[in-house]
Amino acid sequence: MKKQLVFASLGMACLLAACGTSSPVGLVNVSRITANWPAYNAAQQSLSAAEEALVKSKVGKQQKIRQAVALQVKYATIERNLSNQVRDAAAKIASKQHLTLVLTREGVGYGGVSITAQVEKALGIVEKPSPSPSS
Repeated sequence: MKKQLVFASLGMACLLAACGTSSPVGLVNVSRITANWPAYNAAQQSLSAAEEALVKSKVGKQQKIRQAVALQVKYATIERNLSNQVRDAAAKIASKQHLTLVLTREGVGYGGVSITAQVEKALGIVEKPSPSPSS
């Protein structure tokens, strides 16, 4: 059992060492991008307004169901397009920086190279300054 643990640890160390030298990992902070991206925020506001209008609508139950399905399809398409824009920007940056893998920052505890600022720049996103702490 102890030998297996040693070999497993050694194997992980070799794997991590190989990733660190020959295949760097890029990280994208999706939360930061969505917080600062006007296209994403406009889509979210539009979805919220459409959902609210649907709830307040006086049409029948079947009509509401059809409208809700149409709304889901519309916003799934928008979400897919926005995701593709982020993915394409990250892929271009990863290629320029010779990164072999790009992950979201939210899923990684430590390590990797942040490419969030470059992705934001490629998408035309200007980061909003953080609010200053009040005294």
